[in-house]
Amino acid sequence: MKKLKDILTYIGNYQLIGDASIDISGITLDSRQVKKAYLFVAVKGHSSDGHNFIDTAINNGATAIFCNELPSNLKEGITYVQVNYLLTNSGMLAKAFYDNPSENLVLIGVTGTNGKTTVATLLFELFNNLGYKCGLISTVRNIIGNEVIPSTHTTPDPFSLNQLIKKMVESGVSYCFMECSSHAIDQERIAGLDFTGAIFTNITHDHLDYHGTFDNYLKAKKKFFDDLNPNAWALTNKDDRNGSVMLQNTQATRYYYALTQPADFKTRIIEHDFNGLLLDINGDQAWFSLVGKFNAYNLLAVYSAAFLSGIKHEEIILALSKVKPVKGRFEYFKSKHGVIGIVDYAHTPDALENILVTINEVRTKNENLICVVGCGGDRDKTKRPIMAAIAAEKSSKVIFTSDNPRTENPETILDEMQAGVPGIFYKKTLRISDRKEAIKTAVMMAQKGNIILVAGKGHENYQEINGVKHHFDDKELLIEFLNEIN
Repeated sequence: MKKLKDILTYIGNYQLIGDASIDISGITLDSRQVKKAYLFVAVKGHSSDGHNFIDTAINNGATAIFCNELPSNLKEGITYVQVNYLLTNSGMLAKAFYDNPSENLVLIGVTGTNGKTTVATLLFELFNNLGYKCGLISTVRNIIGNEVIPSTHTTPDPFSLNQLIKKMVESGVSYCFMECSSHAIDQERIAGLDFTGAIFTNITHDHLDYHGTFDNYLKAKKKFFDDLNPNAWALTNKDDRNGSVMLQNTQATRYYYALTQPADFKTRIIEHDFNGLLLDINGDQAWFSLVGKFNAYNLLAVYSAAFLSGIKHEEIILALSKVKPVKGRFEYFKSKHGVIGIVDYAHTPDALENILVTINEVRTKNENLICVVGCGGDRDKTKRPIMAAIAAEKSSKVIFTSDNPRTENPETILDEMQAGVPGIFYKKTLRISDRKEAIKTAVMMAQKGNIILVAGKGHENYQEINGVKHHFDDKELLIEFLNEIN
């Protein structure tokens, strides 16, 4: 319980109508979650406007309203706080209400199109193996020590986020590793957080359904680094053509990692196969169980962040060599009859190309590579033909199928994918909208030594169709069919 006036500590200009000394028991931007003595934040979002739910919030017990626009009918006994920059100030509200929890631990954020989940999760596992109590905020799951909390968004809203970080602090967490999506940055969900460090992995074609243009997408990522305080450090992938752009205006101390360009942190691939990578990192060689050049970048980012956090080189190399692949990220297994199965979250053109290039670099070319891939509904449509073209070019056989169609007709999505396939590759493509049947067909087609890649959903254990999530696990089905048929 806090006084409203104390929660407004970090808020700049605002108009107050009512009593600022009232007690506030909680804050939410979801009117359905409002309880007695709550402050309701009326956020104007991408698909709905919280101002339309002010009356509902009051009926549910809200005694204070935080808004951009005052309602025409002000209710007696309700305190209204009007601000111009509601999204930014929402983060400041959360910061004050939850006692600025991010300043009481080391908070490291990771952003980029690909690699966010892997880098954040590997950092969590690395520091956990080193004996620190850690927290993780990611697409796959949120973790406080050994407690796993389901994740609904890559980055939660500012109130859920600060509440989660406060819980981490209270439980003794000293390091928290967090994915920061472009949506979260743009929507100011991370406003007010005190980041110790920030990592940029890469940026490629994605989320243009939300951002509109690649330039807007780039600016959203860059804002994360622009807003860092001077005491923080910023780490970027110098091999990415926009890696240095990210740090142009940051006040943080700048560091660079790379495989090819001159950088503060360097690695070199000595060997790689389906079992992992032999890397030379800043002069020391070690074997890692992750596969592919893209994971060499991920491992180097993790090494660099750990070094910048004060961990000794030898400790990092030893602990990092023991970490396992992240769920749904190049998960590799082999059937008893020698068919190789790979499940990966690759759902962007660049991620899909990285996976296929990696497989093609490692395989002997005497075996077929069968790719099962789809594209999500109600998301960036421009990447559909691009992904289909990449899959067709770099696979022996491709089966186009549903991903999460959401509210779209799966057949329409497949039409748009197939439109991108060059004529010379068309004969090696199949179209099976039922994802289960597509995976089963791939297994039936496979011979000993063949490789099946099921891409797009990775760790997800559901398929979303017309607003309903149905249980669906790519890895579970692939293993089941391999055991049955092969």
